[in-house]
Amino acid sequence: MKIDFDTIRVDIRDDVVILTMNNPPVNQLSDHFSDDLTGAITAANEDDSIKAIVLTGTGKNFIAGADIKQIQAVKTREDIYSRTLLGANIINSFETGPKPLVSAINGNTLGGGLEIAMATHYRVAVPEASLGLPEVNIGLLPGGGGTQRLPRLIGLNEAMTMILSGKPIKAKRALQLGLVDEVAPAEQLVETAIKAAKKFINRSLNLKSRMTRNMNSRLPSAGEQKSFCAVTREMLKTKAKGYLAPFKVVDAVEKGLSFDIEKDSKREVDLFTDCAMSDVAENLIGIFLNTRATGKLPRINEIEPAKIKKVAMLGGGVMGSGIVNLLLKGGFEAVLWDINDEALKKGVGAIRKTFAHSIRKRKMSKADLDDMIKTRLTTTTALEDLKDVDLIIEAVLEDMKIKQDIWKKLEEICRPRVIFGTNTSALPISEIAGILEDPARMIGLHFFNPADRMQLLEIICAQKTTDKTLATSVAFARSIKKIPIVVNDGPGFYVSRQLINLMVGAVYLTADGVDGEAIEQAMLDFGMPMGPMALGDLAGIDIGYRVAQTFERELGDRYKLHPLTELVYQTGCYGRKTGSGYYDYSGGKPVLNPVVQNVTQKYLEDNKVHSKGMPAEEIQKVMLALGINEAALMIEQGICDRPQDMDLAMIYGTGFPPYRGGILKYADSWGLKHVCEKLIELTDRYGKRFEPADLIREMAESGKTFYQD
Repeated sequence: MKIDFDTIRVDIRDDVVILTMNNPPVNQLSDHFSDDLTGAITAANEDDSIKAIVLTGTGKNFIAGADIKQIQAVKTREDIYSRTLLGANIINSFETGPKPLVSAINGNTLGGGLEIAMATHYRVAVPEASLGLPEVNIGLLPGGGGTQRLPRLIGLNEAMTMILSGKPIKAKRALQLGLVDEVAPAEQLVETAIKAAKKFINRSLNLKSRMTRNMNSRLPSAGEQKSFCAVTREMLKTKAKGYLAPFKVVDAVEKGLSFDIEKDSKREVDLFTDCAMSDVAENLIGIFLNTRATGKLPRINEIEPAKIKKVAMLGGGVMGSGIVNLLLKGGFEAVLWDINDEALKKGVGAIRKTFAHSIRKRKMSKADLDDMIKTRLTTTTALEDLKDVDLIIEAVLEDMKIKQDIWKKLEEICRPRVIFGTNTSALPISEIAGILEDPARMIGLHFFNPADRMQLLEIICAQKTTDKTLATSVAFARSIKKIPIVVNDGPGFYVSRQLINLMVGAVYLTADGVDGEAIEQAMLDFGMPMGPMALGDLAGIDIGYRVAQTFERELGDRYKLHPLTELVYQTGCYGRKTGSGYYDYSGGKPVLNPVVQNVTQKYLEDNKVHSKGMPAEEIQKVMLALGINEAALMIEQGICDRPQDMDLAMIYGTGFPPYRGGILKYADSWGLKHVCEKLIELTDRYGKRFEPADLIREMAESGKTFYQD
């Protein structure tokens, strides 16, 4: 048989050929690789001396899915359909080929990789292998027979769980479900697969019965299938609101799983194409690719980050304990500093609590945690004990003097190359750094609560932060599995400033007589995880008030506090932490707080404002126009200059609905001309706070968009 393929190594042992796939970096199904794979399997099937085929990968990857950029590049429905159908037909041909095809799954087997593996006749996996169909995460459904083969192998309920969650499973679980047939250690993987192949050759295993298309024993009856899909669809109306692919998955299953897999596969391709042509998929694919590109800035591309091995955490409160969780899971030596032994004891207790979920899910044991804390966590009340660390992260009280005093002392103790990272959410980084003789070493590391679960890390460059400090901070963020979004110093940075804006928009609407709960529901309908009142209560009304004061002081008249904001603050109802804010939390279920309601009603009466109804779409436009404008103002002010990063910050930091692509992607779809018109209208109605940024006016006039490419 032909053996010279660019991405496939061919080895023949007796009458079995081993095809080792090697398409760096992760064996993605690019066009060239797919051609090589098809050619190699075809050549093996046509060679009479070959009796069976073993397919395996290299490194940690069997096949890690399709090349998303190639999917993104195809623009017409006809092209997407024809390319996807071709791929599905090729996978079908692997399954119906004349010779046994065995998968030796050496690592990640995702998307089209798993669809190929399911079309082979026997599957052996290493224990570390991950297998999954993650397509829903980028707005697609499996297009290579995944919705038709997975239920045949593991049953409809488990298959739908895997497909709709997009989460991979490990080999042990795959073995339990029937997705793989054997698990073998890496050093025995190929040999085990060869033994399986020889069982076909000596007819211990029957090729036809081992074709997944012929495995129907785990499929439900027609009535059960219909009922299951109806229940699933109802559940998705709540859980997957705004998304398309999950509903298309149900369609593929409900109308499929027949004895004609080619027909069902063709329908799956048609449904895949529906998804691929949707705005939702475009947005989710963009988020996926932009997430991979975060922190890859021209200014630090050529800079080697400093090595970080030992990290100190100042403060063991809610934020500090969450950050220490990340340090321990990331393999770092960690030092926890706090003001006294009692605070340290509480801090270590809080750290233990952050691991409770992992222990409950049996991802680690209590003994593992005890060992981790014993061997890699040091506690101290002496700043002098931090002299040999590589990075210090500070999360003490939001007080400029306290922070500056600590950093000044540490500058005298620590080595010159140690990076100073402050977790402040609003205080100017440049002012904190101003106390230092070497302000170039300081950077903002703004974690989001709870730090051990929220994916975003906002990295803030102060005026004198060096590129080396930035490069090291970005690398550190990736090492603790955070998404690093880099912005420049300014009041509220990016995310906090946008969050405050959501609440400010709600205040203007409330002061105009719009019912608060109508505002809340409108934003929930838009896809936000919570409305502005619930968000204000969670963040703390007093904190929002002080940040808004900072904006007014630092940014001028546009940000003048609304009188209603002042009145709500004066009630002393600051949110969940005080038991009441916009809502009262004293009962089992939050209800509107009568204290704030009375203050609001009195304000409306004093200003002769009558209650008014407003359509949800109009409420959303008011809120979003303000947020879009704020983003434009921050671009003008040099806080941010990458729309894709700004959108990721909103998605990962505030829960902005991913299927909408982010606030600036949404602005492009709305049209900047319409955004500008809405802002001018709102300026006439509500005043200077809504006045369009110069950038918005210019883009509206020129027809530009935030996403040019």
